[in-house]
Amino acid sequence: MGDDQNSEPPAPGSRAPWERPLADQNYRDARMGRQRPVPPRQPPPERPAPTEHPFRVERPEPRNQNSDPDTTEVIPNVGTRRSPTPVPPGEGSAPEWLTETPGSASAPRAVGNPGLTRVALNRSRRRKRLRKAGRAIVALVAVGALAGTGTVWGYLNSTMGKFGQVAALDTESEDIVDALGQMGDETYLIVGTDTRAGASGQIGAGTVEDAEGARADVVMLVNIPADRSRVVAVSFPRDLDVERPACQGWDNETGTYVDTKYPAAYGDKLNATYALGGPKCLVKVIQKMSGLKIGHFVSMDFAGFESMVDEIGGVEVCTEQPLHDGILGTVIPEAGTHLLDGKTALDFVRARHVATEGTGDYGRINRQQIFLSSLLGGALSSQVLLNPAKLNGFINAFTSETFVENVDAESLITLGRSLQNVDAGAVTFLTVPTAGTNDWGNEIPRMDDIKAIFRAIIDDDDLPGEKRAEPILEAAPEPQPQSVQTVDPSSVNVQVSNATGEAGLAATVAADLEAEGFQIYDVGNYLAGNTDDTVVRFSPTHEAEAATLASSFPGAVLESAKGLGTVIEVALGSNFSGNVQTPIASDTPVNVSDVRIGKSVGAEIPTDLAVVNAGDVSC
Repeated sequence: MGDDQNSEPPAPGSRAPWERPLADQNYRDARMGRQRPVPPRQPPPERPAPTEHPFRVERPEPRNQNSDPDTTEVIPNVGTRRSPTPVPPGEGSAPEWLTETPGSASAPRAVGNPGLTRVALNRSRRRKRLRKAGRAIVALVAVGALAGTGTVWGYLNSTMGKFGQVAALDTESEDIVDALGQMGDETYLIVGTDTRAGASGQIGAGTVEDAEGARADVVMLVNIPADRSRVVAVSFPRDLDVERPACQGWDNETGTYVDTKYPAAYGDKLNATYALGGPKCLVKVIQKMSGLKIGHFVSMDFAGFESMVDEIGGVEVCTEQPLHDGILGTVIPEAGTHLLDGKTALDFVRARHVATEGTGDYGRINRQQIFLSSLLGGALSSQVLLNPAKLNGFINAFTSETFVENVDAESLITLGRSLQNVDAGAVTFLTVPTAGTNDWGNEIPRMDDIKAIFRAIIDDDDLPGEKRAEPILEAAPEPQPQSVQTVDPSSVNVQVSNATGEAGLAATVAADLEAEGFQIYDVGNYLAGNTDDTVVRFSPTHEAEAATLASSFPGAVLESAKGLGTVIEVALGSNFSGNVQTPIASDTPVNVSDVRIGKSVGAEIPTDLAVVNAGDVSC
């Protein structure tokens, strides 16, 4: 390091590997075929006695535990004859390369891995060290992941107890349309309530004197198909005119049902249905109107909504104009993009007295859909799903003021992660269409159009304003078989639909089919209305079952259509003779080359729907 150090060349063994010469002149000459005189053998330099040094680092023990630790191996220059190295007594024979006889050839010999230079050997050693370090890191990450998983599962289990549970669902209802066609779908009924007591009253929901009980201020049916390719949310106006079924009374303060019974009634408002009969009554109304199988129920009060927004750091919304409410005051002072905190967000979705919007309820629903579209994007973002603090706060806020059935933290997180790859254009918000108001101020539902909307949802047909991503590679349709063999009737599930208008015909035919061995899935009226032809409808790949059923209805038309699943539907037209014949025996070849391709049953989707698409950005 300094000038006072020994100026003589250090012993070879004291140099670092990268400081040693790769090869001397003798080696290069040998490679080129030149001969040089062999210099006389020089005895190895004497090694000075070791002295104590304050920074001396002790060398590790050599691999041969029986060797003398004071014996040092001297590595001579390549090309120099090696002299025998002393072997301590009793240690056995020295290796061959250490016992060369004087005068033997001094050709270089590889030490270690043959064919590698010292630079390559050093690189190999470094790679081995990196591999070991990499394995250690992987092991550490694996342990951390397992520990994290244990933490997450422990957290989820602890969160389960925080959900307020309520009886709401009726998954065996006769109002469900094509239950098999909805298999794998996830359908949530989400209700935002304005109970005017407790925390909700403190944040501006009003008072108990204004309106006793809980009213469904937001009613939204969310459907996610089995392939998770889109999200469809359908809003129902709170003043929608509905037929209320007989319902058990509901006490929102305690979240329990009471002994009071309410008879069925016509001309009721949708939000009043919830106030009287609670979740069960509302689910019955929405399930009958939509035909969807509601598998999850969520009811949230105002206070929980505000906390959820604050926990994820606010929600960004885009407005094309300021928002001034006659009661709430100025909510958003100017047009543009705004980050809303919980309180402002609550006013944004609640405002109903906005002069510039004309119809207060539809303007409010449109704002709710815009806001929830942004909230969905924020909640499903990696900043929330992969941030334990935000995720914890969001779920805690969600559970604090929420009643649910068939909803837990684990399923919500799993569902959220499965939707992370859904394009924004595949998230569509619709509002059920109405035809003005009646004498009581109720919105009159356009039932034919509403049924067409939900039939399209069940069949996974495209919806107005929807912008689903094109498939990367669309599979070619399978060729239609020319003939099939009939099957045993007991393997055929039949939907019997009446398309004649004759009362009781479907039930009579169903009994006759059951006597012939067919399995009856359901009976009802044909959704497309009355027809002349008797039609046997089936999903692709179920031609054999359809042909078996059609053999009981001579002259029936075979029609391939989507959305039926494994169910075969027979629509009884006016040309039906009234007699069900015994089906053809099993394994009989039947010609099915004249199958026609049908469309989804139902009216055309109206073009005047109020639609909000999450992919639309107006700012």
